[in-house]
Amino acid sequence: MDTNTTPTPGPAYPIPRPEGGDDPRFRFGLMLDVGKVLHQHGYPPVHTGADLLRLQQALFTLIYQEQPQ
Repeated sequence: MDTNTTPTPGPAYPIPRPEGGDDPRFRFGLMLDVGKVLHQHGYPPVHTGADLLRLQQALFTLIYQEQPQ
């Protein structure tokens, strides 16, 4: 039995929020792309403003750390 194991890397997310709060990668196109992938996997299409806003909020929460108080 092999006892040499590679440690599992820690989680990649969340990442620090960019200074100034603007990340050029986090744009409307990202929401549309993620919505398309969800739809390709059998979920309902994301096409209303409310759905896009919820998706944006969920991704933002996943990707970025909370601001220090």
